[in-house]
Amino acid sequence: MAEKYKGSVEFLLVYIREAHPTDGWDSPANHKAGILIAKAKTYDEKEGYATSCVRNLGIKFTTVVDKMDAKVEVNYMGWPDRMYLIGKDGRVSWKGSPGPAGFKPPLLEEAIQAELKRMRPAK
Repeated sequence: MAEKYKGSVEFLLVYIREAHPTDGWDSPANHKAGILIAKAKTYDEKEGYATSCVRNLGIKFTTVVDKMDAKVEVNYMGWPDRMYLIGKDGRVSWKGSPGPAGFKPPLLEEAIQAELKRMRPAK
């Protein structure tokens, strides 16, 4: 989707924290996949996790990392995962439901199309 809307929409991934750290809400699926990481104790460690995530998932758009104070996560209710569409005016024009069940890219695409249509100048 990021490639499809390149030049019209800027996609941004905000890495907020480790979803299933070994010293937190551990996951058998992570053990099976060999993804065994503890909660980040420093920003550098968190940034390293984010880099690994982007590389392993093949994410090809801008990624930023929330600070250790988790301000972005708290303000956007980003856990477990969430999609947002921010309009040109800086306001939230669409917010997806919490994931993973609420992680529905087709709904985001509908919102993008509606926002792009709304932004087109009237003829």
